[in-house]
Amino acid sequence: MHPRTWRAIPALAALGLLIAAAPSHADTWNIDPAHTSVEFSVRHMMISNVKGQFEKTSGTITSEGTDPSSVQVNAVIDASSIDTRVDKRDGHLKSPDFLDVAKYPTVTFKSTKVEAAGDGKWKLSGDLTLRGVTRPVTLDVEGPTPPIKDPFGKTRVGASATTKINRKDFGLTWNKALEAGGVLVGDEVSISIDVEAIKQ
Repeated sequence: MHPRTWRAIPALAALGLLIAAAPSHADTWNIDPAHTSVEFSVRHMMISNVKGQFEKTSGTITSEGTDPSSVQVNAVIDASSIDTRVDKRDGHLKSPDFLDVAKYPTVTFKSTKVEAAGDGKWKLSGDLTLRGVTRPVTLDVEGPTPPIKDPFGKTRVGASATTKINRKDFGLTWNKALEAGGVLVGDEVSISIDVEAIKQ
């Protein structure tokens, strides 16, 4: 064997070790705003639930292969896209009494940890920033679905999540007392999310 070949073997072995030790490539999935919904429900006058949604959500989900602990979620909601099907109520929710969208135009979520919670179920912890206030929240997640190709050749996955927050934790304290007792708007807000994401 040529002397140059002998000298090249250690270098090639070292290169192989470096490649093996290098981190796997992270997959990035873009949240599809057209097929993603963020819905909420809050008690009204102690007798019924008012439901609404945010119509504009974007963001990314990244992961290292199939390792769930590597999943990172960054989502952004356009606060002004709130819709409860009543224009006057939507206007009040956008005002400084509630979301104050002129000052705080977005609601954001940034994940910090993922934990298994059963077959196909996960606990996704992260920081939710609403009305300029950041608090930790945990979402109960089901999924993701197996990847599937759409008719245009793009790879998609879906997942759903739920959580509950206390709106007062985020500075949304406006309310009115009722003559018969109780308040006009409940403090607990139930949130339901359906996400569809496209592989970048």
